[in-house]
Amino acid sequence: MKFKTLSVHAGQQPDPHTGALTTAVVQSSTFSYFSAEEGRARFAGQNPGFIYSRFANPTTAELEAKLAVLEGAQSAMVLASGMAAVSSILYALLDSGDEVAFVDPLYGGTDAFLQQTLVRAGIKVRRYSSDEALLNNISANTKLVLFETLTNPNLKVTDPRKVVQAAKKVGAISVCDNTFLTPYLLQPLALGIDLVMHSATKYLGGHGDIIAGVVAGGEALMAKVRTVALKHIGSPIGPQEAYLLQRGVKTLALRMQAHLSNAEQVAMFLSSHPAVSKVIYPGLASDPGHAVLTQISRGFGGMISLELAGGFERCADFLDKLQLFTQAVSLGDLESLACHPASTTHAAMSEQARQDAGVNDNLVRLSIGVEDADDLIADLAQALA
Repeated sequence: MKFKTLSVHAGQQPDPHTGALTTAVVQSSTFSYFSAEEGRARFAGQNPGFIYSRFANPTTAELEAKLAVLEGAQSAMVLASGMAAVSSILYALLDSGDEVAFVDPLYGGTDAFLQQTLVRAGIKVRRYSSDEALLNNISANTKLVLFETLTNPNLKVTDPRKVVQAAKKVGAISVCDNTFLTPYLLQPLALGIDLVMHSATKYLGGHGDIIAGVVAGGEALMAKVRTVALKHIGSPIGPQEAYLLQRGVKTLALRMQAHLSNAEQVAMFLSSHPAVSKVIYPGLASDPGHAVLTQISRGFGGMISLELAGGFERCADFLDKLQLFTQAVSLGDLESLACHPASTTHAAMSEQARQDAGVNDNLVRLSIGVEDADDLIADLAQALA
């Protein structure tokens, strides 16, 4: 079956007791040791099943089964946030004295976690400026490589195939943050990546009403991550959020098609506007990452970044004049959003680190929603004017 069909049907069946088509929200913290076959309680050691919602919950389990199918993974898990996902991976798979590599730039929260928190556990962090630099110069001591397929917020394409080659050179684990592209556009595991993660707050949820994270991959690695995330750190998603996330995933393909169509039209408008000094969008043939995504992805995503000469004050003026775009952080919502990364999403980074990552004061990030493209272009035109 194809992605649209799987996004609706995978991982769930009508409720055996009521026939309900939608997944039930099982709002329970704990579960009795009950044997459905015998109709009575059984000692826990003899009866596999749900025990405590921090470890597993029936609502969450149906969602995880769906996500595993969509990612092409043996196993998937959902967590309380995207940061819970990335921190659980790193704590589960790295020990004191290990070395982690990343391809710059990363989401500001991830970068800050690596540089300010992970190093306190005695883990060395090594930065590479590109996938090519990683492939040519990866340290023999590297235990894990972390990267984003589309970097945040300057939309630089990192080729997962090169990361796989680099990781295999030294026997490292490869971890991909695929938040911007989603499994509808790209399945990194099919390219050889070991683990894929998402901030499911974004496109997977799609409605701006939950905070959630996803990790998917092979069973052996996932078992380690699950133990640390749920038993040690304790960062499960709640059943209500799991229900909303599953509902969002069912329409992922439909929403992404609208995001992609609108982003293409907006990017073409911005690239011809005299007030815009630079447009960053991999769907443009002139973009450095265009060829790579054409080879491996169904599309180029719904994110656009642009630069306006004049720094912070010019960007602030532009953002304040937007009427249809909402000035807010996050992305992947139905509504179009706009933000100034240097002072919001990447504010936790040092100024030098931001400059090294290309997150300058001239940069504005747009998350293109599913409104009518003509209305979005009209709003950008009046704000730029």
